Amino acid sequence: MEDKKLNFIEEIVKNDLESGAVKEIITRFPPEPNGYLHIGHAKAICLDFGIAREFGGKCNLRFDDTNPTKEDTEYVDSIKEDVEWLGFKWNKLCYASDYFDQFYAWAEELIEKGLAYVDDQSYEEIKQGRGTLKTPGVNSPFRDRSVTENMDLFHRMAAGEFEEGQKVLRAKIDMASNNMNFRDPIIYRILKRAHHRTGSKWNVYPMYDFAHGFEDAIEGVTHSICTLEFEDHRPLYNWFIDHVSVPHKPHQYEFARLNLTYTLMSKRKLLELVSLGIVDGWDDPRMPTICGYRRRGYTPASLRRFTQEIGVAKSDSLVEVELMQHILREELNKTSTRAMCVKHPLKVTLTNWDDDFIDTFVAVNNPEDAEAGTHEIHIGKTVYIEREDFMEDPVKGFFRLAPGREVRLKYAYVIKCDEVVKDEAGNVVELLCSCDMATRGGDTPDGRKIKGTLHWVSGCDAVPVTLNIYDHLFTLKNMADMEEGRDYKDYLNPNSLVVENALAEPMLATAKPLDKFQFLRHGYFCCDKTSTKEKPVFNLTVGLKDSWKK
Repeated sequence: MEDKKLNFIEEIVKNDLESGAVKEIITRFPPEPNGYLHIGHAKAICLDFGIAREFGGKCNLRFDDTNPTKEDTEYVDSIKEDVEWLGFKWNKLCYASDYFDQFYAWAEELIEKGLAYVDDQSYEEIKQGRGTLKTPGVNSPFRDRSVTENMDLFHRMAAGEFEEGQKVLRAKIDMASNNMNFRDPIIYRILKRAHHRTGSKWNVYPMYDFAHGFEDAIEGVTHSICTLEFEDHRPLYNWFIDHVSVPHKPHQYEFARLNLTYTLMSKRKLLELVSLGIVDGWDDPRMPTICGYRRRGYTPASLRRFTQEIGVAKSDSLVEVELMQHILREELNKTSTRAMCVKHPLKVTLTNWDDDFIDTFVAVNNPEDAEAGTHEIHIGKTVYIEREDFMEDPVKGFFRLAPGREVRLKYAYVIKCDEVVKDEAGNVVELLCSCDMATRGGDTPDGRKIKGTLHWVSGCDAVPVTLNIYDHLFTLKNMADMEEGRDYKDYLNPNSLVVENALAEPMLATAKPLDKFQFLRHGYFCCDKTSTKEKPVFNLTVGLKDSWKK
């Protein structure tokens, strides 16, 4: 840790420990279970858990489940899975709903101190009464209710006597404050909805701003780390803590959220993409969700390193998605199994090959890893090459197969194109080639130069596979630059998914979901969850070309 340059939050933590301001670091990752986590949450996870790990502290996983209208156990389960997949383990598993009784008691304490009141105004009237950034708000006509009346009404709200929207409990602070969050914020509303954990026990639920700091206080959180949009909420966070009898006073710190090119990270809009069927669920590999990246073939280590590379800053910026791809590509180059897959097959018949002869070669699984092992590949009379690897009238600089030209089949033999077979429309449908049997293994004993080496699959055992070729979901580089009056759906990329049929080595039929491969010359692919031995499916994770520049 001595050699590492600390970010500003790590500096704060380090100084707090050295000064004795805190004895043990306790952080928390507090998602609301109303959707699946995205790459922005991955940054927060790595920061919250990473700081606790780095400084010998603890990090809780806490669900801010204060709104039963949007939350579900499906999201709870997915969040736990994502955190563990990223490589972290929480100290305590907590829920805001664990503390509902205590929140209610603290609301009563504010009422008793004359710092909270029941308001009968509608949400629209309350919104109008708050004023603007340039004009002060107007006191509610119910602001001066007595403590006795407020307590009675609040209890009756909790008992279910009133309907949703009829009454709310507001903190009594300052309707003229320059900070809009201080203008008598709503702290409890009536919601007659079943909660995923507490059932129908409650008819009133606390607002996030009211509950958040109290959750930190109950859990002994020392450093409550939030994104920058909560900076203006910090005074309110402190106000609630300062005005009731909390067991501990936490402190909130803010950092810049992650903004990624060609990416949208609004939970509401991501949910809309799913519900409208624009994408194939939350784990669609085009989605910026953690489970989407997992299905696409990203690794926990690559996402952790990405969050380290982009760092922790105090101001927002836009990060190039190519950086994330560059980091992943570096890892996959070291870890993925090499395989041959032909996307647009062109039949090649080896005219001097015995009809029943099958030759066997040993292919290296990964040249970057000596312990990765090998696998067998077979070749018979018929092979398939990429259609783009043949040109009848080759242009200058084309070193692949052409009439009268020799190329090397990777691992196997040197072949020469002797004849081109066409259909009635003049399309090339087959190449008749002679095989130099003295070049087994691809070597040329006479020392002649062979410039082109092609990947291929054998007609004797190649398997049909489906390839999902993914691109950016959106065409706009910075989704914050949408033109006025346009919707984010106007920028959907019509070519974000192209499905192709291909031929591949037979070992790919036995691949398991999330197995990762480098398809020679095509890119890195991951076996999809829908893949079967009869119908193998692979997702393009990232191409071979690295377009990111440091």
